[in-house]
Amino acid sequence: MKNLRWTIVSLVAIATIINYIDRTAISVMWPGISDDLGMDSHDYANIMSVFLVAYAVGQAVFGRIFDAVGTRIGFMLSIVVWSISIALHALATSVASFSVFRVLLGFSEAGNWPGATKANAEWFPSRERALAQGIFGAGASAGSIIAPPLVAFLYAFLGWQATFVVIALFGFIWLVPWLIIYKSGPDAHPWITPEERELILSGQIAARSDDEEEYVPTFFELLSHRQSWSVIGARFFIEPIWWLFVAWLPLYLNDKFGFDVKAIGASAWIPYVGAALGALFGGWLSGRLISSGWTVNKSRKFAVAVGGALMLPALLATTVANTPALALGLITIILFGFQAAINNIQTLPSDYFSGKSVASLAGISGAAGVISVITAIQLVPVITNDGTYYPPFFILGASLVPLMLISVLFIGGRIEPVSKKSNNNNLVQLPE
Repeated sequence: MKNLRWTIVSLVAIATIINYIDRTAISVMWPGISDDLGMDSHDYANIMSVFLVAYAVGQAVFGRIFDAVGTRIGFMLSIVVWSISIALHALATSVASFSVFRVLLGFSEAGNWPGATKANAEWFPSRERALAQGIFGAGASAGSIIAPPLVAFLYAFLGWQATFVVIALFGFIWLVPWLIIYKSGPDAHPWITPEERELILSGQIAARSDDEEEYVPTFFELLSHRQSWSVIGARFFIEPIWWLFVAWLPLYLNDKFGFDVKAIGASAWIPYVGAALGALFGGWLSGRLISSGWTVNKSRKFAVAVGGALMLPALLATTVANTPALALGLITIILFGFQAAINNIQTLPSDYFSGKSVASLAGISGAAGVISVITAIQLVPVITNDGTYYPPFFILGASLVPLMLISVLFIGGRIEPVSKKSNNNNLVQLPE
């Protein structure tokens, strides 16, 4: 099979689409669910928070699982459990039962991102990784584009309980091509062409010194490197920007502009078109710069800086947006910039470490990001006065952008492979 790596990345992108349909469904249907069960925005924040706690734990746990059992089995475990979990939402009747099912969903869905990062490190040479990560990111955005109209349509005809069951089927269907096509990594896959195997493996080896053996740090060794803390810090500060919109955009449109489920389904997908384009743009930009002679260090940092330069003014401008069209337009720019930055940040574990450690660092940094998201989610009802005043919501997001840029541009120093002899290259040293 020619270009097998692009088939693999497409399958992971489809899994990411399903992931986001499943996690977004509750927010799209929340006006109807809350009316049926007598819940309010504080209940919603609590349900989202327990999901995110489980998601944080799941990121760290599944990072280690993927490094231990491999990408093929890791994805199978993750998607089977999350598909069962989303189906169980149909049985929820209270905040407590929703919370139990969201914990299962959050823990299992967390496997998607360390798994995607590991697949990227295994299947792509260094110069193609940001674009591959951009395709994963575009999958997240595509899921957020598809979810509002799809879920609203299913809700209109089936109700919210049956909708949860129907979308659960998507994950089980995905497993069929995954288990058929993903037989092993590129070094041993029986379908890969010799030319593609050489392209992938030589592109990974070329990033490291010929005289250095592969460095596979232990968990605590991984945390001894300032490069790891650069990734952890960047994810900690940038992740709430995305999640604030994933969790609260439907409620913002309902609170600010009076949108019902039908209107949310017709419009809440628009900003995610910008996010999908931003994911592809960010990956293309750094890859293009590397191909033109820029170093990985300069290329990744430049792409992240471009994303930050788009997000910050748009977040501040949204505080005074007084029409749905203007608000949705500015949020589209925010999410474009976010995806351009995050897909390069998510590539950093594979720029710093070997494939045997990538999922672990991706999981740890993802867990750190979720911790900050939980805090932000809990703050929203308070700082927005229960959805009546939203400017602090956007100011909170804007305040995080400079902190993310500091983490990427300065804390980690040069973006290059970490070797065992650089084990003392940690936070106590100044950036180069």
